[in-house]
Amino acid sequence: MPSQEERRAETRAALLDAGATLFAERGIAGASVDAIARAAGRTSGALYDHFGSKEGLLFALLEGWVGDAAVAIAAEQAAATTFDEWVAAMWHAVARPPRGDRRWIALEHELWAYAAQDEEARRYLAKRYRAAWAGVAEAASQWVDDLPERIGPTVIGLLFGLEMMRRVDPRAVTDAVAVRALTSVLTANDRHLHRSP
Repeated sequence: MPSQEERRAETRAALLDAGATLFAERGIAGASVDAIARAAGRTSGALYDHFGSKEGLLFALLEGWVGDAAVAIAAEQAAATTFDEWVAAMWHAVARPPRGDRRWIALEHELWAYAAQDEEARRYLAKRYRAAWAGVAEAASQWVDDLPERIGPTVIGLLFGLEMMRRVDPRAVTDAVAVRALTSVLTANDRHLHRSP
């Protein structure tokens, strides 16, 4: 018989999976707490107990996926011997997410649209993006001496935009095209890359 801690972990996992599916299918506004709980085989009270709100569930989902992506990027970038390989690691995490779960990028776009109308979501997204922007700039500075100003938002925006276009037409945005675009932006001010970080 599973322990209470194991049952809580199972409930949390079921709610996260159901939330990911329904948010992707119906959008954030269209996925109600009751529908998510029902899809998970749990009660709405369980969702509130674990996440506090539908938005809390959404933020937990994204944090988990972003954490997985960060680990994958760090591992691939640590093994990079060229700048193109280092840049490709960022692209791979978006184009081929860890564990193959492509729902997270669809949800990222959905959250952006939702945040345009919801102040709490906007604050959450701004905080998360500021951390991502700073991380990109800090990591890239190991390769590039003179980074363009505000490189973080540019790189993250380009990554998501390229991924959106790839979903529309995979042949239009190949891995080579994406890496070339990202490399061009990162090295706009400095053509003298370090050989290694």
